[in-house]
Amino acid sequence: MSLVEKLQWRSAVKKFDPSKKISAEQLEALKTAIQLAPSSLGLQSYKVIVVQDAETKQKLRAVAYDQAQITDSSALFVFASLTNLDEDFGKKFIDLVASTRSIARESLAGYEQMVLGTLASRTDEQKVEWSHKQAYIALGVLLAEAAELGVDAGPMEGFDAAKFDEILGLKEKGLTTTVIAAVGFRAEDDAYSKMIKVRRPQSELFIEA
Repeated sequence: MSLVEKLQWRSAVKKFDPSKKISAEQLEALKTAIQLAPSSLGLQSYKVIVVQDAETKQKLRAVAYDQAQITDSSALFVFASLTNLDEDFGKKFIDLVASTRSIARESLAGYEQMVLGTLASRTDEQKVEWSHKQAYIALGVLLAEAAELGVDAGPMEGFDAAKFDEILGLKEKGLTTTVIAAVGFRAEDDAYSKMIKVRRPQSELFIEA
């Protein structure tokens, strides 16, 4: 099937089959897709916590309106934004660019100035909000790759971010929760996945300019 056909198949599953687990290969493919997701300036100003431990998922479910997807899914992907996007972070990124591409760091002076200038021009609050937006791009890539693999993935915003941060120890890591996605396989009686997908027609969605 084409990607469009697979996106027609995908659904924001509400009821997962807890007996079905994604394979190690599928998990690795999802992680690689997220790793390759685009981000502003290529900074990837977020991290992704992959939660598979049953006890931890139970704790998270308790602060996410008791949504069963969290515990019944095979894995819970928690996208968390970095809260300290400082000059050191920018310089380490330039170091990575130089080493990955095997080029002299000095040749990246202009790029480094742009990166550091962009970070310096924003307040801490603005940088976190900017990081949240980048994490959502990575979420979209996860959803597309899951559909490509025939794996179900449901994005979720119904949770207490501060409690997630506390349970996962994110504050100490300089992170704060942005959005989550439950990944696994739909239950046979998941009603939502059997419904006809409703989307606005292209005539209403797109504007030609």
